[in-house]
Amino acid sequence: MLLETSTLSYAHPGQRAISFPELSVDAGEALLVLGRSGSGKTTLLNLLAGLLTPLSGEVRLGGEKLSSLSGQAMDLFRGKNIGIVFQKPHLIAALNVRQNLELAHFFGKKKGQDTTQLLAELGIEGKANSSVLTLSEGEAQRVSIARALANSPKLILADEPTSSLDDENTEKVIQLLKAQAAKIGAALVIVTHDQRVKNQIPNFIEVKAA
Repeated sequence: MLLETSTLSYAHPGQRAISFPELSVDAGEALLVLGRSGSGKTTLLNLLAGLLTPLSGEVRLGGEKLSSLSGQAMDLFRGKNIGIVFQKPHLIAALNVRQNLELAHFFGKKKGQDTTQLLAELGIEGKANSSVLTLSEGEAQRVSIARALANSPKLILADEPTSSLDDENTEKVIQLLKAQAAKIGAALVIVTHDQRVKNQIPNFIEVKAA
Protein backbone atom coordinates (compact mmCIF):
# COMPACT_ATOMS: atom_id res chain seq x y z
CA MET A 1 0.00 0.00 0.00
CA LEU A 2 1.44 3.37 -1.01
CA LEU A 3 -0.17 5.57 1.67
CA GLU A 4 -1.24 4.29 5.09
CA THR A 5 -2.15 5.82 8.43
CA SER A 6 -2.58 4.16 11.81
CA THR A 7 -4.15 5.47 15.08
CA LEU A 8 -3.61 9.02 13.87
CA SER A 9 -4.58 11.93 16.15
CA TYR A 10 -3.76 15.61 16.52
CA ALA A 11 -4.55 18.39 18.98
CA HIS A 12 -4.43 22.08 18.17
CA PRO A 13 -3.29 24.23 21.13
CA GLY A 14 -6.07 24.54 23.72
CA GLN A 15 -8.38 22.16 21.86
CA ARG A 16 -9.41 18.54 22.27
CA ALA A 17 -7.54 15.93 20.28
CA ILE A 18 -9.06 14.76 17.01
CA SER A 19 -8.78 11.07 16.18
CA PHE A 20 -8.85 10.17 12.50
CA PRO A 21 -10.11 7.01 10.80
CA GLU A 22 -7.50 4.70 9.29
CA LEU A 23 -6.93 5.21 5.63
CA SER A 24 -4.98 3.39 2.94
CA VAL A 25 -4.60 4.32 -0.70
CA ASP A 26 -2.55 2.51 -3.31
CA ALA A 27 -0.81 3.89 -6.39
CA GLY A 28 -3.35 4.98 -9.00
CA GLU A 29 -6.25 4.96 -6.51
CA ALA A 30 -8.36 7.92 -5.34
CA LEU A 31 -9.83 8.59 -1.89
CA LEU A 32 -12.27 11.28 -0.86
CA VAL A 33 -12.12 12.71 2.68
CA LEU A 34 -15.44 14.37 3.50
CA GLY A 35 -16.18 16.59 6.47
CA ARG A 36 -17.89 19.79 7.48
CA SER A 37 -16.01 23.00 8.21
CA GLY A 38 -14.10 22.57 11.48
CA SER A 39 -14.21 18.78 11.36
CA GLY A 40 -10.44 18.45 11.05
CA LYS A 41 -10.22 17.39 7.42
CA THR A 42 -7.63 20.07 6.53
CA THR A 43 -5.66 19.06 9.62
CA LEU A 44 -5.66 15.52 8.25
CA LEU A 45 -4.40 16.77 4.88
CA ASN A 46 -1.57 18.63 6.64
CA LEU A 47 -0.65 15.46 8.56
CA LEU A 48 -0.56 13.46 5.33
CA ALA A 49 1.67 16.15 3.81
CA GLY A 50 4.09 16.09 6.74
CA LEU A 51 3.27 19.73 7.49
CA LEU A 52 2.07 18.76 10.98
CA THR A 53 3.43 16.14 13.38
CA PRO A 54 0.75 13.85 14.84
CA LEU A 55 -0.01 13.68 18.56
CA SER A 56 -0.11 9.91 18.15
CA GLY A 57 0.02 7.37 15.35
CA GLU A 58 1.83 7.63 12.08
CA VAL A 59 1.66 8.30 8.36
CA ARG A 60 3.63 6.09 5.97
CA LEU A 61 4.22 6.99 2.33
CA GLY A 62 6.04 4.47 0.19
CA GLY A 63 7.18 2.72 3.36
CA GLU A 64 8.68 5.93 4.80
CA LYS A 65 7.43 7.01 8.23
CA LEU A 66 6.93 10.78 7.92
CA SER A 67 7.45 11.49 11.62
CA SER A 68 10.98 10.06 11.33
CA LEU A 69 11.87 12.94 8.98
CA SER A 70 12.32 16.51 10.13
CA GLY A 71 13.37 19.89 8.86
CA GLN A 72 15.26 19.86 5.58
CA ALA A 73 14.86 16.08 5.12
CA MET A 74 11.06 16.38 5.33
CA ASP A 75 11.04 19.37 2.98
CA LEU A 76 13.07 17.47 0.38
CA PHE A 77 10.95 14.32 0.76
CA ARG A 78 7.79 16.39 0.32
CA GLY A 79 9.21 18.19 -2.72
CA LYS A 80 10.00 14.87 -4.42
CA ASN A 81 7.01 12.78 -3.39
CA ILE A 82 3.99 14.94 -2.47
CA GLY A 83 2.08 17.37 -4.66
CA ILE A 84 -0.39 19.68 -2.90
CA VAL A 85 -3.26 21.56 -4.54
CA PHE A 86 -4.18 24.20 -1.98
CA GLN A 87 -7.65 25.76 -1.76
CA LYS A 88 -6.07 29.06 -2.85
CA PRO A 89 -3.37 28.76 -5.54
CA HIS A 90 -0.47 30.48 -3.65
CA LEU A 91 1.37 31.14 -6.90
CA ILE A 92 4.52 33.29 -6.87
CA ALA A 93 3.46 36.64 -8.38
CA ALA A 94 6.98 37.61 -9.46
CA LEU A 95 7.24 34.50 -11.68
CA ASN A 96 5.34 33.60 -14.83
CA VAL A 97 3.36 30.36 -15.16
CA ARG A 98 6.24 28.24 -16.51
CA GLN A 99 8.62 29.55 -13.84
CA ASN A 100 6.16 28.63 -11.08
CA LEU A 101 6.27 25.03 -12.32
CA GLU A 102 10.05 25.06 -12.68
CA LEU A 103 10.30 26.23 -9.07
CA ALA A 104 8.72 22.92 -8.03
CA HIS A 105 11.53 21.12 -9.91
CA PHE A 106 14.09 23.24 -8.08
CA PHE A 107 12.73 22.54 -4.60
CA GLY A 108 12.22 18.85 -5.32
CA LYS A 109 15.70 18.56 -6.83
CA LYS A 110 14.39 16.45 -9.70
CA LYS A 111 13.71 17.07 -13.39
CA GLY A 112 10.04 16.16 -13.19
CA GLN A 113 7.53 16.40 -16.00
CA ASP A 114 7.99 18.50 -19.12
CA THR A 115 6.25 21.77 -18.28
CA THR A 116 5.09 22.48 -21.84
CA GLN A 117 3.43 19.08 -22.17
CA LEU A 118 1.87 19.30 -18.71
CA LEU A 119 0.36 22.73 -19.38
CA ALA A 120 -0.99 21.42 -22.70
CA GLU A 121 -2.65 18.46 -20.97
CA LEU A 122 -4.35 20.90 -18.59
CA GLY A 123 -5.49 23.13 -21.45
CA ILE A 124 -3.41 26.19 -20.53
CA GLU A 125 -0.36 25.86 -22.79
CA GLY A 126 -1.02 29.37 -24.11
CA LYS A 127 -0.46 30.80 -20.62
CA ALA A 128 3.09 29.47 -20.13
CA ASN A 129 4.74 32.90 -20.34
CA SER A 130 1.87 34.84 -18.76
CA SER A 131 2.04 36.61 -15.42
CA VAL A 132 0.04 34.68 -12.84
CA LEU A 133 -1.64 37.99 -11.97
CA THR A 134 -3.43 37.93 -15.35
CA LEU A 135 -5.00 34.48 -14.88
CA SER A 136 -8.69 33.84 -14.29
CA GLU A 137 -9.65 31.91 -11.17
CA GLY A 138 -10.05 28.71 -13.18
CA GLU A 139 -6.71 29.17 -14.95
CA ALA A 140 -4.93 29.86 -11.67
CA GLN A 141 -6.40 26.66 -10.24
CA ARG A 142 -5.13 24.65 -13.23
CA VAL A 143 -1.67 26.15 -12.80
CA SER A 144 -1.83 25.15 -9.13
CA ILE A 145 -2.72 21.60 -10.20
CA ALA A 146 0.12 21.62 -12.76
CA ARG A 147 2.59 22.73 -10.10
CA ALA A 148 1.44 19.91 -7.80
CA LEU A 149 1.99 17.42 -10.64
CA ALA A 150 5.28 18.88 -11.88
CA ASN A 151 7.51 16.40 -10.05
CA SER A 152 5.37 13.30 -10.76
CA PRO A 153 4.69 12.85 -7.04
CA LYS A 154 3.71 9.57 -5.40
CA LEU A 155 0.88 11.36 -3.55
CA ILE A 156 -1.41 14.16 -4.72
CA LEU A 157 -3.33 16.02 -2.00
CA ALA A 158 -6.12 18.43 -2.98
CA ASP A 159 -7.78 20.76 -0.46
CA GLU A 160 -11.32 21.83 -1.45
CA PRO A 161 -10.50 21.94 -5.21
CA THR A 162 -14.18 22.39 -6.21
CA SER A 163 -15.51 24.71 -3.49
CA SER A 164 -16.05 27.68 -5.83
CA LEU A 165 -16.98 25.76 -8.99
CA ASP A 166 -20.29 25.04 -10.69
CA ASP A 167 -21.35 21.44 -11.40
CA GLU A 168 -19.81 21.26 -14.87
CA ASN A 169 -16.40 22.57 -13.80
CA THR A 170 -16.47 20.47 -10.63
CA GLU A 171 -16.71 17.36 -12.78
CA LYS A 172 -13.95 18.60 -15.10
CA VAL A 173 -11.50 19.32 -12.28
CA ILE A 174 -12.08 15.98 -10.53
CA GLN A 175 -11.72 14.05 -13.80
CA LEU A 176 -8.54 16.02 -14.51
CA LEU A 177 -7.04 15.13 -11.12
CA LYS A 178 -8.02 11.47 -11.47
CA ALA A 179 -6.61 11.22 -14.99
CA GLN A 180 -3.31 12.84 -14.04
CA ALA A 181 -2.97 10.67 -10.91
CA ALA A 182 -3.60 7.53 -12.97
CA LYS A 183 -1.10 8.66 -15.62
CA ILE A 184 1.79 9.02 -13.16
CA GLY A 185 0.67 6.20 -10.84
CA ALA A 186 0.05 8.47 -7.86
CA ALA A 187 -2.36 8.08 -4.98
CA LEU A 188 -4.94 10.89 -4.96
CA VAL A 189 -6.57 12.20 -1.78
CA ILE A 190 -9.19 14.95 -2.08
CA VAL A 191 -10.31 16.71 1.09
CA THR A 192 -13.64 18.54 0.81
CA HIS A 193 -17.06 19.32 2.22
CA ASP A 194 -18.49 19.15 -1.33
CA GLN A 195 -20.84 16.16 -1.45
CA ARG A 196 -21.02 16.41 -5.26
CA VAL A 197 -17.54 14.88 -5.52
CA LYS A 198 -18.92 11.52 -4.34
CA ASN A 199 -20.39 11.18 -7.84
CA GLN A 200 -16.83 11.09 -9.18
CA ILE A 201 -15.01 9.27 -6.36
CA PRO A 202 -17.13 6.60 -4.63
CA ASN A 203 -14.29 5.58 -2.28
CA PHE A 204 -14.58 7.94 0.71
CA ILE A 205 -14.22 8.36 4.47
CA GLU A 206 -15.85 10.97 6.69
CA VAL A 207 -14.09 13.03 9.34
CA LYS A 208 -16.20 14.26 12.25
CA ALA A 209 -15.12 16.52 15.09
CA ALA A 210 -15.53 14.99 18.55
